[in-house]
Formats: sequence, structure tokens, C-alpha cells
Amino acid sequence: MPTRRIFLSGLALDARIGILEHERRATQPLHIDAEFDVDITRDVDDHDIHSVLDYRRLREAIVEECTQAHVNLIETLSEQVAHRLLRDFAEVRAVKLRISKPMAFSDCAAVGVEIQINR
Repeated sequence: MPTRRIFLSGLALDARIGILEHERRATQPLHIDAEFDVDITRDVDDHDIHSVLDYRRLREAIVEECTQAHVNLIETLSEQVAHRLLRDFAEVRAVKLRISKPMAFSDCAAVGVEIQINR
């Protein structure tokens, strides 16, 4: 079956994440890149958003999952986000997420985790 890849690049948000004491007291920025492989099951109707997977819904799910509660480890967060996306969007065949903390170290642009899960 043919697939379409949807992607979000550089989604920036503030989240409560981290196991260190100073991370538990305040939010910190996260940057998220995501790719979604979606089965193409029907022709695109240029006048009907429902003929495609609306990337606004994907973004909304990522933001909600990342900001709803404190998470200690970025590995945990990446798995929670990926599993939610697969649970909530049946048309998604694969998810690739890269979640990074740009303020973790002063001597590098970011540190983070990448995960890829296929159905």
C-alpha cells in the first residue's frame, strides 16, 4: 500500500521534564521533530480536509502529551508520545520522534532521544 509521510519540524514547547532537582522546579524548553507514515487509502479531495490526516491533530496530541504532567526521563516521554500517536491515529503506520532539550548543556545545541515505532 502506498504511504504518505507527514512531518513536524522544530516544534517548540515548554514542559515539566527532568529527574534533577532544578528540573523538577520549573518547565524547560523541548524541541520536537516528528515523522508519520500514513497509508494512502483514498484520493485526496482538495476541498475536504477529512480526505487526509490533519497534521493539526497530530501536533495537538504531541503538545498535550508533553505538557500534561511532569515526566522524569526524556526516554519515558518519547515512548508515551509515540504510543499515544499510534493509539489515537489508526491510519499512522509508523512514528519517528526526536525530542531534545536545547538548554541541557551550555556547550552543545541540544541533547535528546530519537525513537521509531512501527505497527
